[in-house]
Amino acid sequence: MRAHCLASPGIRPASRLRAARSCLLLVVAVLLASCATVAPPMHPARWTERLQLLQRIADWDLQGRAAVAIGSRGWQASVDWRQHADQSVVHLAGPLGIGASELALGPDGLSVNGSPPSPQGVEIMDRRLGFALPVANLRYWLLGIPDPTGPSSVRFNAQDRVSHLEQAGWTVDFLRYRVHAGDWLPALLVLRSEGVRVRIVVDQWTGVR
Repeated sequence: MRAHCLASPGIRPASRLRAARSCLLLVVAVLLASCATVAPPMHPARWTERLQLLQRIADWDLQGRAAVAIGSRGWQASVDWRQHADQSVVHLAGPLGIGASELALGPDGLSVNGSPPSPQGVEIMDRRLGFALPVANLRYWLLGIPDPTGPSSVRFNAQDRVSHLEQAGWTVDFLRYRVHAGDWLPALLVLRSEGVRVRIVVDQWTGVR
């Protein structure tokens, strides 16, 4: 867009000065409008490069909310997920009115509320939640990538980010991403499996490295 400012030879110097100022303001306004309409740049890396980068992320923290629907039943909870290397610690506050619950997944297995890993503890938590939370897979899904330890099917959006994922008996739809640390990470995802629907809203990412 071009701005044309023409001054007639018969215009007085003061009028010419006012006209020049008006012209300058018009040019500045046009430049600002042009800058405002430019979309923020997407991450330049393609999917194969981003996949390798995201798989190497060993530490991150997530704060968000989960809403679960199981048939006609459901519950909501705040989610605080802390990932350090192979150790996942998930703090849920509010599900089913049972107060706070903590799941810790490490090389020795899944621990519930600080107890030693055992199948009995996992079964109790599964009954409380109403389903088996796929913690081992979810640590990758939350980053917008499939779990590299198992087969998966992936579809992408126009920005070359995962929009739909199928793995381990679950489907995951990534409905919104947000910018963090120079990349786009999931902000809203919906998981579905055999009558279970889990909607996760990510309010904040921290410590991604």
